[in-house]
Amino acid sequence: MTDERELVLHNVRTVRHGLDVAAHCGSDLAALGCSRVALVTSAPLRDLCKAPLKALHEADCEALVIDSGDGEPTTDDLAAALQAAREFQADAVIGLGGGSAMDVAKLVAALYSGDQALGEVVGIDLLQGRKLPLACIPTTAGTGSEVTPIAIVEDIEARLKKGVVSPHLVPDFAYLDPRLTRSMPRGVTAATGLDALTHCIEAFTNRFSHPVVDNWALEGIRLTGEYLERACADGDDMEARSAMLRAAHLGGMCLGPVNTAAVHALAYPLGGEFHIAHGIANSLLLPHVLRFNLETSPGRLALVAEALGIARSGDDTADALEGIERIEALSANIGIERHLSSFGISENTIPHLAAAAMTVQRLLSRNPREVTEADAQAIYAAAL
Repeated sequence: MTDERELVLHNVRTVRHGLDVAAHCGSDLAALGCSRVALVTSAPLRDLCKAPLKALHEADCEALVIDSGDGEPTTDDLAAALQAAREFQADAVIGLGGGSAMDVAKLVAALYSGDQALGEVVGIDLLQGRKLPLACIPTTAGTGSEVTPIAIVEDIEARLKKGVVSPHLVPDFAYLDPRLTRSMPRGVTAATGLDALTHCIEAFTNRFSHPVVDNWALEGIRLTGEYLERACADGDDMEARSAMLRAAHLGGMCLGPVNTAAVHALAYPLGGEFHIAHGIANSLLLPHVLRFNLETSPGRLALVAEALGIARSGDDTADALEGIERIEALSANIGIERHLSSFGISENTIPHLAAAAMTVQRLLSRNPREVTEADAQAIYAAAL
């Protein structure tokens, strides 16, 4: 695309990046007049809440810790968190954790007033506002949810993830503290890192790509290619942890103005139907979608390969294919499963998955190559 196309950015008011920056959350929220803060997290991360809770206490803010549930957030998890925040009479919300906890926190802050229900805001730009201040503290380096206008929850009955997209979901504060990611298990580090990589690649190769966003995307791809294996090999490598937080944050910055495309659209049913972790679902599909897209965007994919460290040969298609192979090698090196069949998915399941994926047109419409239902079936089959 040319840089004459309108670009709309909705930015976090304050982003702090560095060791122990989460200690600023109390003073930042207190400066807005907040005194009762709902801190949304998950049970395994309770120990990581100590520093923010101490900061809130020192700022004379009462705090309630709300468990957002384990795994991918559901509509039931959101309803329970909303009820707890309302009973506490919260006047601010913090999300601490991975994308799941942060997404629940974002929706709690947005829906707290009761002016709209979740069913009224699923989709793009349907949320009318947000009355509570919102802060996000990522403990994984993948979703970039601390900077995005997006929140995803799983509808158990529909067995499909549903997205709310609105500038009102962009937090007021984001705290990127690599120390809070050091306890992240290797498997989670790997899966979330590939999620960040997918965000950057899909934004860069997107039908609605933009030169400003391209810079963020390419740097996120470069950082992931250079540091993800290090972060997986040594969780105490603060340089690698910090770099991966930057990569995830840059990927998140790409999502608002450009968003993702076919990889994410096809990954959603894998999460809804088979409860495959989001980052792993993306990594399973990424190489196959990129090969599908190659005929329409060899030049862009060659630049992705270059960002991953592949020397340019002058043949875009060959370079792009080498870049895709580099992505597959990266997944293998960090222990990511690469076949859908390992998760109990068979050929018989593919038609249903493809039909479900075709409902995610808000993302499929952004893919550089049109994806038909038959195409979706072929991509799933290639990933078996």
